[in-house]
Amino acid sequence: MEILKIVVPVVVFVFVLLVIFGSCVRIVPQSRAYVITRLGRFLTVWDEGLKFKVPFIDRVVKNVSLKEQVVDFAPQPVITKDNVTMQIDTVVYFQITDPKLYTYGVENPMSAIENYTATTLRNIIGELELDQTLTSRDHINTKMRALLDEATDPWGIKVNRVELKNIMPPRDIQESMEKQMRAERERREAILQAEGQKQSQILVAEGEKQAAILRADAAKQAAILQAEGAKQAKILEAEAEAEAILKVQQATADAIRLINQAAPGQGVLTIKALEAFQAAANGKATKIIIPSELQGIAGLAAAAKTVFDTEDPKATITKTVPKQ
Repeated sequence: MEILKIVVPVVVFVFVLLVIFGSCVRIVPQSRAYVITRLGRFLTVWDEGLKFKVPFIDRVVKNVSLKEQVVDFAPQPVITKDNVTMQIDTVVYFQITDPKLYTYGVENPMSAIENYTATTLRNIIGELELDQTLTSRDHINTKMRALLDEATDPWGIKVNRVELKNIMPPRDIQESMEKQMRAERERREAILQAEGQKQSQILVAEGEKQAAILRADAAKQAAILQAEGAKQAKILEAEAEAEAILKVQQATADAIRLINQAAPGQGVLTIKALEAFQAAANGKATKIIIPSELQGIAGLAAAAKTVFDTEDPKATITKTVPKQ
């Protein structure tokens, strides 16, 4: 019994100490912040680490996350400048930078951000037409982020990004846009086909032009080569004739030289003259001139016989009488 009287108070005392210690000691995790009040009044903000507070006097009123947070707001009806009503939902990326302002700055900060986002979006979209709204997402995102960041700064919140998640125009507008896009695609297809046909015809014409040029150039080269060949043939023929004439003249000169070297007598010359005269008389000439050197009777008889034996009986003989 005496042991129980000692043990029970000790156990109660230890339990009380544990309760007091548990309520006085707090461990703040990384990227968290605790807002502490003393007797209902703001005292301080605890960051990460081991912290101690006065039991029953100090109290943790807010456990704040310092990490970046994402809030997806429901679609909001907005009206464009050209009176088109559509639904747009937004996604806001924000981070709490001042836990004290976040705790005491505004009641229900998420609701405040959602409402301010909706009103800001309506103001911005109201200045744009439908086509501008669909093609100006970056402009809308940047403008909304700047306005939201400025408005939430007194609440200890920094807005990092704002994104338009979906833009949903009315069904009839979507059908009209689809028809417009279909017509635009068909127009582009027709343009591409026309451009393709144009390029094909241009290439064909260029090919025909190049072929005609090549054919003309080939004909020109052939004519030039043919003319060059004819020219070379005539040159060779002329050179051959000149060479033949030269050889005949050379042979004649050699024959005369040999005759002169042999010093023939008058009889030989007379015989040669008669042979030449006989050869001339064998032709079809109608008139024969007898040189004065042929004065012998035998020469005249032979000449007369030769004349009468010709094909033309009308041939005449003319005697050349030497000068006295």
